Amino acid sequence: MSSYAVKWKLYRFRHKRKLHSVTGSAALCGMLLVASAPTNFVSSAARAQQTDPATPVVVQPGAPGKPSRTLPPSTKATLPPRSQADVEFMQGMIMHHSQAVEMTALIRSHTESKDLRSLGARISSSQSDEIKFMQRWLAAQGEPLSMATPGMPDMDMSRQPMVLMPGMLTPEQMEALRKAKGAEFDRLFLTGMIQHHDGALTMVKDLFDTAGAGQDAGVFNFATDADNTQRAEIKIMQTMLEKKPLEEKR
Repeated sequence: MSSYAVKWKLYRFRHKRKLHSVTGSAALCGMLLVASAPTNFVSSAARAQQTDPATPVVVQPGAPGKPSRTLPPSTKATLPPRSQADVEFMQGMIMHHSQAVEMTALIRSHTESKDLRSLGARISSSQSDEIKFMQRWLAAQGEPLSMATPGMPDMDMSRQPMVLMPGMLTPEQMEALRKAKGAEFDRLFLTGMIQHHDGALTMVKDLFDTAGAGQDAGVFNFATDADNTQRAEIKIMQTMLEKKPLEEKR
């Protein structure tokens, strides 16, 4: 046998031994990984292999300390029924926000306070956007944008005297605000808007205190955001009230 043939056989022998060694190591690693894997993961994988790949597996996580449950493939998620309290909350909050926007519209012609103008612009912008959101939500539910008048369900509040939501300014308060100027306007606006915001917080609390209400994702997110925003703005307005009248600084 030629020296070339001998070298070729020796090369193949060593190559086969190397492959055998690598394959054995990979198998050993695989066994170690399986052995070290959590029992739940291995059993879940085994169950998945035993079922038809085309059949979805629906697993319901258990409560703390309780095992998970495998549900039938026909299981479907169900949304909570729409609450009438959600509808009335959105209708009432549209009316509530509308008065706040009306109040902020007086700022430009009634005061020169830069701080109050900045605050008013923020309130007007955010609440105008929220009114549009609430209108879209109600339209998607097939509901009117205004509350029906008691005893006359086919007529909306736009044709009737306004029913004040919690915290809304009375006609007398609104008239006093329209007549005030300068520092007096600043004071009446801030005290009136704090009262207004407190009323909105009451409306949110009443919503979440009502059984079955506030479970709609859109209503929940809106009400939660409104609560957080208006609490923060109340603190800002209280701080502004505690300062000296701004006209004394000009």
